[in-house]
Amino acid sequence: MEASPDALSPHAHDSARRGSPAVRAAKDITFGSIAGILSKVFEHPFDLTKVRLQAQVLDASARFNGPIDCLVQTFRKEGIRGLYRGLPAPIVGAMAENASLFLAYGELQNLVRQVGGVPTTQALSLPQLCLAAAGAGAITSFVLTPIELVKCKMQVQMLVAVPAPSSTVAAGVAAAVPPSLAASVRDLPGPLAVLRGVLRTDGVRGLWLGQTGTLIRETGGASAWFGIKELVCTLLRRDAPARPLRAWESALSGACAGAAYNLAFFPADTVKSTMQTEAELRPGTAGAQRAFGAVARELYRAQGIRGLYAGCGITVARSVPSSALIFWIYDGLRARFG
Repeated sequence: MEASPDALSPHAHDSARRGSPAVRAAKDITFGSIAGILSKVFEHPFDLTKVRLQAQVLDASARFNGPIDCLVQTFRKEGIRGLYRGLPAPIVGAMAENASLFLAYGELQNLVRQVGGVPTTQALSLPQLCLAAAGAGAITSFVLTPIELVKCKMQVQMLVAVPAPSSTVAAGVAAAVPPSLAASVRDLPGPLAVLRGVLRTDGVRGLWLGQTGTLIRETGGASAWFGIKELVCTLLRRDAPARPLRAWESALSGACAGAAYNLAFFPADTVKSTMQTEAELRPGTAGAQRAFGAVARELYRAQGIRGLYAGCGITVARSVPSSALIFWIYDGLRARFG
């Protein structure tokens, strides 16, 4: 571990200023965690909307007409607390995701330097940065899948459906429980109870249900996320590449990165969310035993490309300010504290 995260600048290598490898790792974990927590509080209602829209693709009739309708119905039936249903798991996930991403991204750049023989005085190329980012995403996916499993299950708890006697997998199950008959938000199990339920039903292996989708999304998405961020930063500083990055430049490049991340491999996330919520919404499908490819084909047969991109609009819309916030905070903390 000899280098810190690179930008496309000849002065990007600043390991001496950032301290020892252990200090650099601690800073990356801390800065990434802070940025992740604050961004997750902002974006959680929109993430909940995305998961609920993805979860209804295989239903006979849609519960929601779109993202705005989903937000309005959730607020009317469940209140503010409902909009933040399942927040503890994403908070932990945001800390783990951003800390893991930024730490792994920096250390994998060191590996790329060693393998490629790139001197520490020379900046890595954009393809090399994207390669390091893809590796960081792949590593992070194994941390994220169990956390997202708990989050997704909690986000659809109020949508639990009543099974129909002769329903098919493609058609889904019958209409949702009326609000008057549904369990109140306060009576629903929390993250630890959901986690124990998964372990009791499917064992430790069940925690990684949907791992293929997370792996595809994070590997490609992280490459796009860091790659676009570095590219936009380079374009913004093309007249003076050595100067420090301004706060608005961090935010703008982060906003572009957020859009690229979600557009890159969104269908993989749709398949993952469907697999992780089938036990609640379509209990007869035995989601834990269904392969990623089988679920993807079923989603495509049900609604085509449109079904695979269910919830993409609101996801991109929330990821632009959220990602801008992440990089604005992370770059700002790094500029201030090294």
